[in-house]
Amino acid sequence: MAVRIPRVVVVGATYVDMTVRCGRIPEAGQTVIGSGFSCTATGAGLNQAIQAALCGCQVHLVSKVCSDIFGQVVKENLASFGVNTELLYTAQAKNTGVIVTLVNSEGENGSCISEGANRALMPQDIGCDAVEQAVSTADVVLIHGQLPSDAVSAAIKMANIHRKKVILDPGDVVLTAEVPIDFFSVNILIPDLREAAEIADVGAENIHEAKMIGSDLVARGIECVVVKMGRRGCLVINRKGGEHIPAFSIDLVDQTCSGDAFAGALAASVAVGDNIEGAVKFASAAGALACSRFGAQDSLPKKEEIIELLQQSD
Repeated sequence: MAVRIPRVVVVGATYVDMTVRCGRIPEAGQTVIGSGFSCTATGAGLNQAIQAALCGCQVHLVSKVCSDIFGQVVKENLASFGVNTELLYTAQAKNTGVIVTLVNSEGENGSCISEGANRALMPQDIGCDAVEQAVSTADVVLIHGQLPSDAVSAAIKMANIHRKKVILDPGDVVLTAEVPIDFFSVNILIPDLREAAEIADVGAENIHEAKMIGSDLVARGIECVVVKMGRRGCLVINRKGGEHIPAFSIDLVDQTCSGDAFAGALAASVAVGDNIEGAVKFASAAGALACSRFGAQDSLPKKEEIIELLQQSD
């Protein structure tokens, strides 16, 4: 009997990151000479989709780019990892999202983000037949909140209609707008401690306070809240109570893509039917491995590497 491949739909932003290395970051009106340049596809949606694919899932990414050269870079990058790009829509009047980063000789950096086509993802894009077909056959829908709030709400509602597991990574959306009511209808919310405190509109500095926040969010309708606390591990809070999942001991190198690795791996684990505690351990191992390597996309681990770290930690 053929083994069924788990299916994940990711709804999230895509960008192209243009990084220039220079001796120092220029001040206003100054020009400096750069010593290196790279141009890579990135973004929470893209990275999370790739991580789920690296974990053995069949993945669709719902996002928006432009019909420019950068949009083509994004599509080719996703395709190289086996991510389905049929739901990667084109916005004719906007550029593909771009991040311009300057890195000085001491490793400090400054960035400017142009959201571009990401701001043009509309509820009607989410509501089309193609997206509904992908969602209706998925095991998990993973949504990143750093998109237009009406598009995020539309994605949550569609997944709920089809009774699919919904994982929501809130991103920084709570810092710029009121929390959409649909946030509280998801199965799993995965904020870091700061984001959880913003959503609950309270302060939080320790594990006890994080548990109180998680309990409040569960009482407001969320099935399970996973609060990410870095080296302090994760708190899993649901109606049964709370459980602390310790962090993995690794040599910290670069945290750039650890959150996306966590989200994509969590979606993959939930998609195969793992319980929430096991899924969070799997996701935590993926995030830890991403922290142990330089770069963004290059740091995303394969399923075999995650399993190896889990076995070493038993």
